[in-house]
Amino acid sequence: MSASAEIKIYNGYGHTKNLVVYGHVFKWRPEIDVKLAANSFQQMLTLLKLFMSRPYAYARLRLVFMDQIIETESASDGFFKFKWTSEMHLEPGIYDLKVGLIEEGTETKYVPGKVYVPSTTQYAFVSDIDDTVLISHSASLWRRLRELLARNPYRRRLFEDNVIWYNLLSNAATETAHLNPFFYVSSSEWNLYDYLHEIFRYNGLPTGSFLLSHFKQWYNFFKSGRTKHDDKYRRIDRLLRVFPKQKFVLIGDNSQRDPIIYTALANRYPDRIVAIFIRNIKKRRSKFTLQLLKDLAKSDIRTCLFENNHEAIEFSLRIGLIQKENLYSNLSGF
Repeated sequence: MSASAEIKIYNGYGHTKNLVVYGHVFKWRPEIDVKLAANSFQQMLTLLKLFMSRPYAYARLRLVFMDQIIETESASDGFFKFKWTSEMHLEPGIYDLKVGLIEEGTETKYVPGKVYVPSTTQYAFVSDIDDTVLISHSASLWRRLRELLARNPYRRRLFEDNVIWYNLLSNAATETAHLNPFFYVSSSEWNLYDYLHEIFRYNGLPTGSFLLSHFKQWYNFFKSGRTKHDDKYRRIDRLLRVFPKQKFVLIGDNSQRDPIIYTALANRYPDRIVAIFIRNIKKRRSKFTLQLLKDLAKSDIRTCLFENNHEAIEFSLRIGLIQKENLYSNLSGF
């Protein structure tokens, strides 16, 4: 691999017959440390750098998983996807893999990655990020950009008790050794992966797989987060097809189109989706959101439009997603 080229691998997922790993390959990428921005000006420079990478288009890549070798080619924006079937049965757990760039006359150097295989008896949680976990004002371009530009990962604001709720869900009806999988699906671009990953790590949110939007160049910086929402539907739909035996819980907000997207998915997979939670960000949309959710009752899908995470936790307890003993050990004084 040439000295300046870089491979970025994101957490993979799947089961024996359907494993998926995503990533990006860059011809050049500026040195970035999302942790170092001490003020708004430095934070702005850091974020701009995230949009200044040079993708490696149509690069040949090789994945090594156990004794298997799979090859693929990156897209025009450097994005790559490996999709394969394991030659051996995989028990639930985390498995190692490695990906290398194939260049003529150059020794292939590999970058390590991981793929998570959950048990089919576990819940799978799909969560939006902006205005569901993070206070982002995503419906307003300028307020969203102000949050991004003014706050480093340690100053971003989460909704109160979101970390407690998500960790309770992560342990729902499973063992600590095999936590429920979380998939964070967002209209934010892959450029922001390191920034978002650091926010989640720092705050102690459950480790999961990020499913973000297409990589953008610097000249599209001010269009950040403006990806078409149809793409979000397709990403979640793909998850439901990858995990045909899994029961899903969808979590989002009504600042944009989550209620419509989630309702469409629930109508398509009524026996696969257990519950839908919608944060009531836009009060003027409450009536419309409630009507959408009410129409799902005949499919026995539990729905909750909530103002704060205490309400969401109480509803999770009521429908059996979380247990009292876990609740009391995590919520002193709740």
